[in-house]
Amino acid sequence: MISQLAGIIKFKTDKFILVDVGGVGYRVFVSFETQKKLPRKGEKVEIWTHLHVRENIMALYGFLNYAELEFFGSLIQISGIGPKSALAVLAVAPLDVLKKAVSSGDVSYLTKVSGVGKKLAEKIVLELRDKVGLKGAETKAGGLKEEEEAIEALQALGYSLKQSREALRDLPRDIEGTENIIKKALRQMHEA
Repeated sequence: MISQLAGIIKFKTDKFILVDVGGVGYRVFVSFETQKKLPRKGEKVEIWTHLHVRENIMALYGFLNYAELEFFGSLIQISGIGPKSALAVLAVAPLDVLKKAVSSGDVSYLTKVSGVGKKLAEKIVLELRDKVGLKGAETKAGGLKEEEEAIEALQALGYSLKQSREALRDLPRDIEGTENIIKKALRQMHEA
């Protein structure tokens, strides 16, 4: 099994990268969050990988840290979630936010993922809640609730769900209050 790659990024798209390792190019599918943090084309990269094998497909999925790889592995163990759906879940928000959503049973947060309905989101929460095991997740009421309200407000202002999520994803995690989150997100979108 290929567990990690270290090489040069030869090619990048929004869904995968091509990593040259000693003259062999590996296509590695990555989440949006990982894509943003990767070095530029021509630079060195070390990436954790999961080799997914099916009847006629072998695909590598890559992550910049082991915690994301573990969460991805836990997601694909759930019936009804394949690697692409797991990457979509990881693209919703940073890993710590996703873990808080799972620990607190916030199903509505997970249903924002394309292809993840209420039943599948409930299944994710049920199967991963104990594995994630965040202490103090009960205090999440503020953070995730405020983020959801900010996304809804940005959508009401005419921004798409994707634009809203991307704006919030780039904000520092220490901002408190829905109004402050919205203001910072709007400022950031207008500066870009």
